[in-house]
Amino acid sequence: MRSVITRRAFLGSGVAVLVAACAKARQTAAAQSFEVTHTDDEWRKLLTPDQYAVLREESTEPSFSSPLLHESRVGAFACAGCALDLFSSTTKYDSGTGWPSFWAPLDDAVGTTDDTSLGMIRTAVHCRRCDGHLGHVFDDGPKPTGLRYCINGLALTFRAFA
Repeated sequence: MRSVITRRAFLGSGVAVLVAACAKARQTAAAQSFEVTHTDDEWRKLLTPDQYAVLREESTEPSFSSPLLHESRVGAFACAGCALDLFSSTTKYDSGTGWPSFWAPLDDAVGTTDDTSLGMIRTAVHCRRCDGHLGHVFDDGPKPTGLRYCINGLALTFRAFA
């Protein structure tokens, strides 16, 4: 007897492969350990509700709402969750998007993951020490890197250098 693959069976197998791939990605992310960890209750006590939404639930603040958008002093932008320095003010620029933007992070400061929400593929940026969601990186930035790290101001603090 000859085996025939129907369109329904073919599509079903594709969905099964996709589900398995997503599950593997979630397991990989969950298996990764971070230097700074807290329970959800602890994070909620450490962060404001808006910071918690951005850093722990991957929300996005409204564009043009962050005071850090216009921060122009020399200093460092750090993670609001764990205080790790993430970006130097020397890499900050006005992208016109309404979020603080940088053309490069500090060495060993951030990690990235694929973000397929909203029906598109983007690269999410997180703090490498506490896994706090920071924003996204795009390939439409200025020289020398050509990258635009579009970061939620709520995910950051700023420390001016004297």
